[in-house]
Amino acid sequence: MTVWVDASAGASGDMLLGALLGAGVPLDVLGRAVDAVAPEPVALAPEAVTRNGFAATRCHVEIADSEHHRSWRDIRALLQQAELDEEVRDRATRAFERLAVAEARVHGADPLDVAFHEVGALDAIADVVGVCAGFAWLATHVGGPVTVSPVAVGSGSVRGAHGTMPVPPPAVAELLRGVPSLAGPGSAESCTPTGAALLTTLADAWGPQPAMVVDAIGIGAGGRDPDTHANVLRILTGPSAAVDGSPLLIESNIDDLDPRVWPSVITALFAAGASDAWLTPILMKKGRPAHTLSVLTSSTTAEAVREALWRHTSTIGVRESRLDKHTLDREMVAVEVAGQRIAVKLARHGGEVVNAQPEWEDVARAATTLGRPANDVLAEAIAATRALLA
Repeated sequence: MTVWVDASAGASGDMLLGALLGAGVPLDVLGRAVDAVAPEPVALAPEAVTRNGFAATRCHVEIADSEHHRSWRDIRALLQQAELDEEVRDRATRAFERLAVAEARVHGADPLDVAFHEVGALDAIADVVGVCAGFAWLATHVGGPVTVSPVAVGSGSVRGAHGTMPVPPPAVAELLRGVPSLAGPGSAESCTPTGAALLTTLADAWGPQPAMVVDAIGIGAGGRDPDTHANVLRILTGPSAAVDGSPLLIESNIDDLDPRVWPSVITALFAAGASDAWLTPILMKKGRPAHTLSVLTSSTTAEAVREALWRHTSTIGVRESRLDKHTLDREMVAVEVAGQRIAVKLARHGGEVVNAQPEWEDVARAATTLGRPANDVLAEAIAATRALLA
């Protein structure tokens, strides 16, 4: 399964909320999460609208008049105290933390003391928490990685709490540092700080629509309706599809598996059809040591590999991405060392041998049979290979 977010016309919290509703996320899932955090009454009111002739969902955030400018310290306390699923709390906290750090860099302030102005208002709290709850629902009911298109930021200038600013505003430019973005079709602000913080928090990968069989399409509308383009953000969900035999990378971060189990896990993955599998030590939140389990497979064996992951590890979710793979032409030859046959893999580029590697299992077997050090047998096998190719 996969989720693709099309932000080619921009992104904002209300656009993401509308797209989530259109993609099938129940309104009460978003509403309950917002109610758990908001210190004052907030209501989400979806409306069917059109944007440049295209049907979309606009999700209004209805609040009483409030000019309370909350700092990141205040909002963090609200999130910590709220009765939220841990996944929603974690994502919302990370999104607001991104906002605080970006604003602090722009204005030279301490992130904890940053007053968000527009971002810290109740509607932005509702946007962040509601969107995080919606993507948590998708993770449970759809699954798979979230890929986000390059983000349209707009052009020109915009007026905010700090006066007239260029587009993208400094905070948006800071938030999108290191990810693909472009001006896009609009001549005004297309991506808000809230939208940028949410996308960079939620994205597992960036790029065009992955190969997928689309099941659901959610179209969320922005507040403006320009005549130059449809001011919408789309969310597409559905099963992954094969692309010309492209390999599939399946990964999961695991911090609660007895390390003695890992060899049997790797064995089970190869038995299920994986072409490669490996572990990478990592450090997760709260300083917990863990491993990233990476599995390379094909679309035909992906389901069996996932089944092996569910059965043999403690993971409850995986992320997937398609890879481009480039390989050299390969062939197998054989050499002899003291009468022992050893297979050698040759790799060619443009017809020229650029790598020759004896098969280690043959080297180890020959060393055992001959009662010699494996390093000596390996060196003789390499020398015999060079002589063969001379």
